[in-house]
Amino acid sequence: MPPAAPRPPLLPLLPLLLLLAAGARPAAPPHRPTFTCGGVVSGESGFIGSEGFPGVYPPNSKCTWKITVPEGKVVVLSFRYLDLESDNLCRYDFVDIYNGHANGQRIGRFCGTVKPGALVSNSNKMLVQMTSDANTAGSGFIAKFSAAEPHERGDQYCGGRLEKPSGSFQTPNWPERDYPAGVTCSWHIVAPKNQLIELKFEKFDVERDNYCRYDYVAVFNGGEINDAKRIGKYCGDSPPAPILSERNELLIQFLSDLSLTADGFIGHYKFRPKKLPTTTVLPTTTTVPATSIVKPTAALCQQRCKRSGTLESNYCSSNFVITGTVITAITRAGSLHATISIINVYKEGNLAIQQAGKSMSAKIIVVCKQCPLIRRGLNYIIMGQVEEDGRGKVFPNSFVMSFKTKNSKILNALKNKTC
Repeated sequence: MPPAAPRPPLLPLLPLLLLLAAGARPAAPPHRPTFTCGGVVSGESGFIGSEGFPGVYPPNSKCTWKITVPEGKVVVLSFRYLDLESDNLCRYDFVDIYNGHANGQRIGRFCGTVKPGALVSNSNKMLVQMTSDANTAGSGFIAKFSAAEPHERGDQYCGGRLEKPSGSFQTPNWPERDYPAGVTCSWHIVAPKNQLIELKFEKFDVERDNYCRYDYVAVFNGGEINDAKRIGKYCGDSPPAPILSERNELLIQFLSDLSLTADGFIGHYKFRPKKLPTTTVLPTTTTVPATSIVKPTAALCQQRCKRSGTLESNYCSSNFVITGTVITAITRAGSLHATISIINVYKEGNLAIQQAGKSMSAKIIVVCKQCPLIRRGLNYIIMGQVEEDGRGKVFPNSFVMSFKTKNSKILNALKNKTC
């Protein structure tokens, strides 16, 4: 695992951020604005910040900001600084961004110190809500909002609600030039209640990173960004396998950071009946929905549960090799669905890895819940295969063992060898 990026120092940024927030010229004397818990703000542009910024934000609070820009325009929100308690699922302290002022679609949830790209509403209203629990850690956030023209082809903004039976979507500037830096696009595809959505990417080129931390496409079952419903997170130059929704809604999020860009992508979708005729065969490349349940065969799970081979003999035959801590373990239909907080990645394959702040996690399924046996809170070396939706799959003959620090040396050696 590459070393985590150092947290950006707060103090050198504060004079400039506070000057900007106050609308002062650089040459003017410093003026420190007062940020309160939420509020109603409007205009062409302005700043919002967590209560007491740049001091530590208070515990057990929920602050809501309602932003309105002139009619006919959309809201663009750019985080200038972000420092909230880090958690791979953003469960404790976080900032939520919504379209509109009430009951709007959630655009994103953020925590830690990694700033998202520009966030764009689908109307002239946006709601920002920051929540903290009893234990706070950090200086909070400061963000600028501004008004922009609604998205058009070739402009840097994108996304929207798609309700036609079939259609396409693409990154800004496609195909004339690279997508711009610092944008977030969300396409919400909604089919009739009795239909599903089939999604395919025709061309795909998004900045490559082993963990898709910088630029990426994420696809979710349902209408909001929710880690539990995420089907996959994608980057690089290989199109994801075709995706079939679990129900009648899909959300596609594209995010680019403020550095490297690439060609981008074009994707196509179409609605299809929920129940296929018995004569119809699903394409073999259709992605299994992330929330589906793997039903093990009785014969497979009646095999004797005994680890075979060694670290060396199993390394090359496995799609992925990681070390990590089991943080959740839920039994479903005879299989164990687990979330692993990753210590290190030695072989990634197509395993979908979630990055939040400095933490990384992955979802795996132990097909036979007690073979191999893993327990919540313990550390393991896990080798296995990867489903098309990016989840790890562990069979009775997969290699799993308790992880000790002394194992790192041999794993590092295996990482550098050619299979």
